Amino acid sequence: MKKTILLSVILALIFSCNNSKKIKDVPSEKTQSKFDTIAYHEKGLEIAFSTKAVLGKNLMGTIQKKGTIEALAFCNEKAYPLTDSMAIVHKATIKRVSDKPRNAANQANNKELAYIETFKKDIKNNKEPKPIVDELEDRVQVYYPITTNAMCLQCHGKPQEDLKMLTLQKVKKLYPNDKAIGYGVNEVRGIWSITFDK
Repeated sequence: MKKTILLSVILALIFSCNNSKKIKDVPSEKTQSKFDTIAYHEKGLEIAFSTKAVLGKNLMGTIQKKGTIEALAFCNEKAYPLTDSMAIVHKATIKRVSDKPRNAANQANNKELAYIETFKKDIKNNKEPKPIVDELEDRVQVYYPITTNAMCLQCHGKPQEDLKMLTLQKVKKLYPNDKAIGYGVNEVRGIWSITFDK
């Protein structure tokens, strides 16, 4: 009888310990949401950076082989198809939008314009920009800045400084309504606007 009672007590303790451990291991809704947000921004950055790498590799190759003016033609003809191919790979919608677009199709919407301003303030205040994650019911949107470097200024810099006159003429020919010039190094030229399913 004593053995039976002792065995029952031991089993009760074992099961109660296991149950309490399981309860601890289950993340709260708030914690789970935080983990999801981190995972979402990492996925968004992976999509942005891999697309940037493909575009950058092709652009650099064109500049090195044919020069800046031909690189403008490359951007005009190939940037969209390359971006679309990466969208298929990642099963996402990938956009590069700006408050000063070269192509009118890349004009940022009101929400994107607000995020561009946020990133501009971060860069101005020497803050490391962090991805902005918007969770919708069945989708996630991730936004991250596109900043300029010295190479960008060959086509997006200040006229007669970084942007040569022949290059500017080609810009105007390909993009009559261009607004995407006058930049310096490390300025926000636009943002990645990426959408994917949860």
